Amino acid sequence: MAPLFGTDGIRGLAGQPPLDPDTVSRIGSALVASLLDSGHRVPPIRVVVGCDTRESSPWIVASLNGGILGAGGSILFAGVVPTPAVAYLVRTLGADAGISVSASHNPWQDNGVKIFSDAGRKLPDEVEAEIEALIAGARPVPAVEAVVTEGLAGRYVDHLPSALPCSLDGMRIVLDAANGAAHRVGVEAFRRAGAEVIPFFADPDGRNINRDCGALHPGAMARMTVESGADMGLALDGDADRAMVADDRGVILDGDEILYLWARELVREGKKPNAVVGTVMSNLGLELALREIGIRLLRASVGDRYVTEMMEKENALLGGEQSGHLIRTDLTTTGDGVLTGLHVAATIVLGGALSKQPRLTRAPQILRNIRVREKRPFDQIPGLHEEQSRCEALLDGKGRILLRYSGTEALARVMVEGMEPGVVETVAASLARRIEEAIGA
Repeated sequence: MAPLFGTDGIRGLAGQPPLDPDTVSRIGSALVASLLDSGHRVPPIRVVVGCDTRESSPWIVASLNGGILGAGGSILFAGVVPTPAVAYLVRTLGADAGISVSASHNPWQDNGVKIFSDAGRKLPDEVEAEIEALIAGARPVPAVEAVVTEGLAGRYVDHLPSALPCSLDGMRIVLDAANGAAHRVGVEAFRRAGAEVIPFFADPDGRNINRDCGALHPGAMARMTVESGADMGLALDGDADRAMVADDRGVILDGDEILYLWARELVREGKKPNAVVGTVMSNLGLELALREIGIRLLRASVGDRYVTEMMEKENALLGGEQSGHLIRTDLTTTGDGVLTGLHVAATIVLGGALSKQPRLTRAPQILRNIRVREKRPFDQIPGLHEEQSRCEALLDGKGRILLRYSGTEALARVMVEGMEPGVVETVAASLARRIEEAIGA
């Protein structure tokens, strides 16, 4: 059987293995069994569950509920809430685990199961392997409809603005909710912080989540920000664990830009971090900009779980990814797009218009995605090693090449960074072409 867990839980086409009703039921049973087998938990096992707005989410929650109940557990169902809400609720309610039913930025046909520990953190690889072994031997249990536990979503909303360094009174914010999990709680959190909110793509129908909107398609949000005279725009993805921002002139800021803004704000608050954790994808410009204010950039593997692990190891306060998964360890245990947006808004109150605040100077960087029919090790692709060596010579020590496979999609990713845009484009095109000729779908 192919591995079930990817870089961000279990994800696939809803209704087909591993997200068919029987397998989902067995996932719920296996999670409870793993907690009991660990010897650190006693019945009844309590699991916090939340979901996004996909039309498949209710039946997946019901299938999980059946499996969890059948194995001796119970669920606290928060309803439609962001993934980081589940992480927060697990930790603050003293529950044993959490599950977010979401495929994040994927289209509506997909869905997923993200599991959190009692500390509100993504599971380490070895624990996922234990659960996966138990899934194979579990028996499916009939689905049981889950009833929303009142007050859980509100508890999360109350938490979001509580740590802001200032009120957002008088601010105007465009909020693109990607027709996803934050279409209500995100708007409410900004309003409680004092801002006027212009909701955008906040009318989910089960199939429009992430469709030409949200963090992967922030252009419409950026235009609306300018047209409405807003101070900033915020675009979330389907489960609101990532964020993209537009300034008052409609210029889009990705995770690297936001990390730099947030790091400067921490310096202003007297909380200067020694290091910020990024990833191997973080732009060279971020590294140089942080260095100018006396902060090191550390690079983790791609995936917010790996960023978090390095942050814990290095005792880093701030970290994240270009994609907008950003983490402040004193406020959250996983990426939280709404919380990130709130704190970016606070930098405007304290530091002036985003368009006038210092920016990092980005090194030219190109990312090519190649759809593949198999994820063959790169060193087994004929001629690729030699082509990469030739391309590295072209960069002349003034750039980086990164080849990796997506953990959630059948994609090979080619990232090239350097100081000469023309060379960067040539190198990226050459490597992408060699991969596509060998294993392209």
